[in-house]
Amino acid sequence: MGENEAGLPNMSLQGKKMAYQKVKADLRSSGHSQYLDNDELQATALDLEWDMEKELEEPGFDQFQPDSAEHQNLGHSETLDLHLDSIQPATSPKGRFQRLQEESDCVTHYTRSAPKNNHCSFCYMLKILCIATTLFIFGIIIGYYAHMNCPSDASPSGTNNPQLYQDILKTIKAEDIKKSFRNWLQLYDSKDDMEIAKKIKSHWIALGLEDTQFINYSVLLDFPGSSPGTITLSSTGQCFYPDGQPCREEARGGHSQDLFFSYAAYSAKGTLQGDVIDVSYGTMDDLKRITKLRNTTNQIALLKLGKLPLLYKISLLEKAGFGGALLYIDPCDAPESSVLSSEPFMVTLNPGGDPSTPGYPSHDGSFRKSRPNLTSLLVQPISPSLVKMLISLPKLKMDKDACSPLELPHNEKRTVSLQVQTVTQFKTVSNVVGYLRGLTSPDRYIIVGSNHHAGYSYKGQEWASSTAVITAFIEAMMLRVKKGWRPERTIVFCSWGGTPWGKIGSYEWGEDFVKILQKNAVAYLSLHNPIRGNSSLYPVASPSLQQLVIEKIKFNCMQRAQCLGANVSSVQIQGDADYFINYLGVPTVQFAYEDIKTLEGPSFLSEAIFPTHATKIEEVDPSFSLHEAITKLSGEVILQIASEPVLPFNALDIALGVQNSLKDNEPSVPHLLALASKLRESAELFQSDEMRPANDPKERAPSRVRMLNDILQDLEKNFLVQWVPPGFYRNILYHLDEKTNQFSILKEAWEHCNPQTSNETFQEALSNVLNSINSAHISFKAGLDVFESVLLGKN
Repeated sequence: MGENEAGLPNMSLQGKKMAYQKVKADLRSSGHSQYLDNDELQATALDLEWDMEKELEEPGFDQFQPDSAEHQNLGHSETLDLHLDSIQPATSPKGRFQRLQEESDCVTHYTRSAPKNNHCSFCYMLKILCIATTLFIFGIIIGYYAHMNCPSDASPSGTNNPQLYQDILKTIKAEDIKKSFRNWLQLYDSKDDMEIAKKIKSHWIALGLEDTQFINYSVLLDFPGSSPGTITLSSTGQCFYPDGQPCREEARGGHSQDLFFSYAAYSAKGTLQGDVIDVSYGTMDDLKRITKLRNTTNQIALLKLGKLPLLYKISLLEKAGFGGALLYIDPCDAPESSVLSSEPFMVTLNPGGDPSTPGYPSHDGSFRKSRPNLTSLLVQPISPSLVKMLISLPKLKMDKDACSPLELPHNEKRTVSLQVQTVTQFKTVSNVVGYLRGLTSPDRYIIVGSNHHAGYSYKGQEWASSTAVITAFIEAMMLRVKKGWRPERTIVFCSWGGTPWGKIGSYEWGEDFVKILQKNAVAYLSLHNPIRGNSSLYPVASPSLQQLVIEKIKFNCMQRAQCLGANVSSVQIQGDADYFINYLGVPTVQFAYEDIKTLEGPSFLSEAIFPTHATKIEEVDPSFSLHEAITKLSGEVILQIASEPVLPFNALDIALGVQNSLKDNEPSVPHLLALASKLRESAELFQSDEMRPANDPKERAPSRVRMLNDILQDLEKNFLVQWVPPGFYRNILYHLDEKTNQFSILKEAWEHCNPQTSNETFQEALSNVLNSINSAHISFKAGLDVFESVLLGKN
């Protein structure tokens, strides 16, 4: 286009010069005629030459040339009318030639008379030049708009181009993901985290991902001891391993290493004898009831996993004076696809990161705190079969239609001796991080995270599923990159290490780059354990991203029954998104397939980590069609966030979520409701006055879009609070589960205290919520004020 437009004024100039030369030549040829003497000929030629120079300097010609140069730099986003208007103000070449012809007639008036054959020749040449010039101009216009309508293989970046996204994603195939999954599983036997990380790094580099590198940290990990934990009945002296098998060498050898991995990482070590007290799920109500009936000091709690974060329940047990805890999953809570009656499992008591360097990265030379255990309790996971023995139910009668929850009779006493042996060691945890640099905003990061095989005899399959999904998307995207396409913002692909011990790899990386990420991280997409069942799609998203997720589900899942009725919510999730949600306030999305019973049952069962997964991935998704669906859904969200000029975040949904969290609040707090109403009003104004105009390409000024995106990506940071109960999210926009709409910290504080609104704990929680809402309200108002001042400055 630039060459064609630049040619338009040059062609007109050539036409004028040719006309000028033609008239001058005619006059010179007539100099040999008897009608003109030499003096008259010279005078007339000089007069005509002065007139022609004056003609070439007229404003119409000058206006034409800079207009063309100005429009030479316009991109493809300009409309058809705009291009035509840029041509119309300039005087047409044909009109120029007609005016020259008229002026040549005036010249003949002064030169008395010219030969007739010369005048006809002059008109003939002018007609030819007019026709040629007109055809040339029309050819340029037709060629330009034909080029505009032709699809380019390398589509322009920075535009809303759903077809481009689909072209990228259509190369993702279930068979390829299945093959990749099996290839990763072949690395099961590796006992070193670094070996798996090396394979991932080399594969990503082979796919073309830029600047792929290791980022390693030396961290404190907690491993099983030289022998498994044991539970010994004081009444009979019988000793049992956590899976319910007697403490015999042959039983221990038959279970190989799996038996050792039934432990709680960072538990207290040692031996404790005490009464077993059934605390059910360990809620505040459960403990209030128990402490009224029994002395709980240095006793051992029999605790079900689920309903609340494990770290929170452990903290309540510590406050109640318990000395130990036996964890188990009630068979009535387990999904039908899982066989958990005798499966040992692992949990971690680490809230996140390297325990020896809390809050700062584990670099060589960093100060290390001595923290071999993160609780005063001896904690031991056990199987439901061992629980049955403890409550004297060797032959538990199971009704096909109803499940009876396990429960220790209140009038019976069980005294046991609990022994826990674990060993802490410093080990290297490796993260693999690769970049696809953005085209126009390379300093803005969309982070995509999976986790890889932890090594150390851990044999779960979830990591291979996660790694196969992220690798499939990288491969599809890099095929397009090789054709010239790039996203507007940088996409950072991360494979985290040390996840089972408390999201250690992601926490250390986040702490290492916290200053950059606080300013530049735009969104996080989690691929943690994407296939947990096959009944229903289970999407989780920040409030600002829920509308985008709903749109993608409707578009991609029309033909999939598993997608129907998928409810998008903002709830606490397992995996490495934790640091980005709770410490950076980054909007987050996660897609996964779950079992219906898991979704209907108590939350937080996924805190249990099974070294040998009870449900094999290929049994749950034999065709890998669910893997393909997760990859495409996640991929389209990534592409849209990374490529849209205006971030696809819905500010109003945050305000609506705040209002919904206060609707059923107990007790009612009028001043919070009033402030939430103001937040909604400012969000509505921001949405209509700023976001909608910015989505119009004609009003999309780069500086205005940049300011708008900065406000959008920082909105969730207003809802980060400094202190929350253990295991609760610091980002209060996330709820504990789908069944509760209240702010988690308000709900917990109200249950924790006596039902009096004057309670200090509850008032502190109210203050945290109030300050968060007010901060978000100020952010909206400040954004509106900035935009208004910018507009006034321009006017």
